[in-house]
Amino acid sequence: MARKRRSTNRERYQVLKEMLRERRHEVQVKLRSLRETLPIKAGMVRDAEEQSVDDFVTEVDMALMQMKSETLAKIDQAIVRLDDGTYGLCQECDGEILAARLTTLPFAPLCRECQEETETTVRAAREARSFARLQKELAHVTLRLPTGRVGRR
Repeated sequence: MARKRRSTNRERYQVLKEMLRERRHEVQVKLRSLRETLPIKAGMVRDAEEQSVDDFVTEVDMALMQMKSETLAKIDQAIVRLDDGTYGLCQECDGEILAARLTTLPFAPLCRECQEETETTVRAAREARSFARLQKELAHVTLRLPTGRVGRR
Protein backbone atom coordinates (compact mmCIF):
# COMPACT_ATOMS: atom_id res chain seq x y z
CA MET A 1 0.00 0.00 0.00
CA ALA A 2 2.82 2.42 0.91
CA ARG A 3 4.61 1.56 -2.35
CA LYS A 4 1.47 2.34 -4.36
CA ARG A 5 1.06 5.69 -2.56
CA ARG A 6 4.70 6.60 -3.25
CA SER A 7 4.21 5.66 -6.90
CA THR A 8 1.05 7.79 -7.11
CA ASN A 9 2.79 10.71 -5.40
CA ARG A 10 5.74 10.39 -7.79
CA GLU A 11 3.40 10.35 -10.81
CA ARG A 12 1.53 13.38 -9.47
CA TYR A 13 4.85 15.15 -8.90
CA GLN A 14 5.93 14.45 -12.49
CA VAL A 15 2.59 15.64 -13.91
CA LEU A 16 2.67 18.83 -11.86
CA LYS A 17 6.30 19.57 -12.68
CA GLU A 18 5.68 19.05 -16.40
CA MET A 19 2.57 21.26 -16.26
CA LEU A 20 4.56 24.04 -14.56
CA ARG A 21 7.42 23.68 -17.05
CA GLU A 22 5.01 23.87 -19.99
CA ARG A 23 3.35 26.96 -18.52
CA ARG A 24 6.77 28.50 -17.94
CA HIS A 25 7.76 27.81 -21.56
CA GLU A 26 4.52 29.37 -22.87
CA VAL A 27 5.12 32.52 -20.83
CA GLN A 28 8.75 32.71 -21.96
CA VAL A 29 7.70 32.46 -25.62
CA LYS A 30 5.13 35.24 -25.20
CA LEU A 31 7.63 37.41 -23.34
CA ARG A 32 10.29 36.85 -26.03
CA SER A 33 7.76 37.76 -28.73
CA LEU A 34 6.87 40.99 -26.93
CA ARG A 35 10.55 41.91 -26.52
CA GLU A 36 11.26 41.28 -30.18
CA THR A 37 8.44 43.52 -31.45
CA LEU A 38 9.32 46.58 -29.34
CA PRO A 39 12.55 47.66 -31.14
CA ILE A 40 10.92 47.33 -34.58
CA LYS A 41 8.16 49.80 -33.68
CA ALA A 42 10.57 52.31 -32.17
CA GLY A 43 12.52 52.94 -35.42
CA MET A 44 9.57 53.95 -37.60
CA VAL A 45 8.75 57.62 -38.31
CA ARG A 46 5.18 58.55 -37.40
CA ASP A 47 2.95 61.58 -37.33
CA ALA A 48 1.72 62.82 -33.93
CA GLU A 49 -1.46 60.71 -33.93
CA GLU A 50 0.31 57.51 -34.96
CA GLN A 51 3.05 58.22 -32.41
CA SER A 52 0.45 58.63 -29.67
CA VAL A 53 -1.17 55.30 -30.57
CA ASP A 54 2.25 53.63 -30.76
CA ASP A 55 3.22 55.05 -27.37
CA PHE A 56 0.02 53.65 -25.88
CA VAL A 57 0.60 50.23 -27.46
CA THR A 58 4.21 50.26 -26.22
CA GLU A 59 3.03 51.04 -22.69
CA VAL A 60 0.55 48.16 -22.86
CA ASP A 61 3.29 45.86 -24.18
CA MET A 62 5.61 46.94 -21.37
CA ALA A 63 2.87 46.23 -18.80
CA LEU A 64 2.32 42.80 -20.38
CA MET A 65 6.06 42.12 -20.22
CA GLN A 66 6.05 43.05 -16.53
CA MET A 67 3.11 40.74 -15.85
CA LYS A 68 4.73 37.88 -17.80
CA SER A 69 7.99 38.35 -15.88
CA GLU A 70 6.11 38.25 -12.58
CA THR A 71 4.28 35.10 -13.73
CA LEU A 72 7.63 33.46 -14.56
CA ALA A 73 8.88 34.24 -11.05
CA LYS A 74 5.71 32.75 -9.54
CA ILE A 75 6.09 29.60 -11.63
CA ASP A 76 9.72 29.27 -10.53
CA GLN A 77 8.61 29.62 -6.90
CA ALA A 78 5.95 26.94 -7.45
CA ILE A 79 8.59 24.57 -8.86
CA VAL A 80 10.73 25.16 -5.75
CA ARG A 81 7.67 24.42 -3.54
CA LEU A 82 7.01 21.27 -5.56
CA ASP A 83 10.61 20.13 -5.10
CA ASP A 84 10.59 20.77 -1.34
CA GLY A 85 7.19 19.13 -0.83
CA THR A 86 5.16 22.23 0.10
CA TYR A 87 3.38 22.64 -3.25
CA GLY A 88 -0.38 22.71 -2.77
CA LEU A 89 -0.12 24.04 0.79
CA CYS A 90 -1.14 27.60 1.59
CA GLN A 91 1.87 29.70 2.56
CA GLU A 92 -0.29 31.68 4.97
CA CYS A 93 -2.38 29.10 6.88
CA ASP A 94 -0.66 25.82 5.87
CA GLY A 95 -4.06 24.51 4.72
CA GLU A 96 -4.46 22.58 1.49
CA ILE A 97 -5.06 24.58 -1.69
CA LEU A 98 -7.97 22.98 -3.54
CA ALA A 99 -7.10 21.07 -6.72
CA ALA A 100 -9.56 23.17 -8.74
CA ARG A 101 -7.66 26.34 -7.77
CA LEU A 102 -4.31 24.76 -8.65
CA THR A 103 -5.70 23.57 -11.98
CA THR A 104 -6.76 27.12 -12.80
CA LEU A 105 -3.74 28.83 -11.25
CA PRO A 106 -1.01 26.18 -10.88
CA PHE A 107 1.41 28.58 -9.18
CA ALA A 108 -1.06 29.79 -6.53
CA PRO A 109 0.77 30.19 -3.20
CA LEU A 110 -2.37 30.85 -1.14
CA CYS A 111 -5.71 29.14 -0.63
CA ARG A 112 -8.78 31.05 -1.82
CA GLU A 113 -9.68 32.33 1.65
CA CYS A 114 -6.19 33.67 2.41
CA GLN A 115 -5.97 35.21 -1.09
CA GLU A 116 -9.27 37.02 -0.55
CA GLU A 117 -8.11 38.27 2.84
CA THR A 118 -4.85 39.52 1.33
CA GLU A 119 -6.69 41.30 -1.47
CA THR A 120 -9.09 42.90 1.01
CA THR A 121 -6.17 44.16 3.10
CA VAL A 122 -4.39 45.55 0.04
CA ARG A 123 -7.59 47.23 -1.19
CA ALA A 124 -8.22 48.81 2.23
CA ALA A 125 -4.63 50.13 2.36
CA ARG A 126 -4.95 51.57 -1.16
CA GLU A 127 -8.24 53.26 -0.25
CA ALA A 128 -6.71 54.67 2.95
CA ARG A 129 -3.79 56.13 0.97
CA SER A 130 -6.18 57.67 -1.56
CA PHE A 131 -8.29 59.16 1.21
CA ALA A 132 -5.20 60.58 2.95
CA ARG A 133 -4.05 62.13 -0.34
CA LEU A 134 -7.49 63.67 -0.87
CA GLN A 135 -7.51 65.06 2.67
CA LYS A 136 -4.08 66.59 2.10
CA GLU A 137 -5.21 68.20 -1.15
CA LEU A 138 -8.40 69.54 0.41
CA ALA A 139 -6.61 70.94 3.46
CA HIS A 140 -5.65 74.02 1.45
CA VAL A 141 -9.09 74.60 -0.05
CA THR A 142 -11.20 77.31 1.50
CA LEU A 143 -14.91 77.31 0.85
CA ARG A 144 -16.45 80.76 0.59
CA LEU A 145 -20.08 81.66 0.54
CA PRO A 146 -21.15 84.38 -1.87
CA THR A 147 -21.07 87.76 -0.09
CA GLY A 148 -24.31 89.17 1.20
CA ARG A 149 -26.03 85.81 1.48
CA VAL A 150 -27.03 84.25 4.69
CA GLY A 151 -27.81 80.59 5.05
CA ARG A 152 -31.52 81.29 5.76
CA ARG A 153 -34.48 81.37 3.41
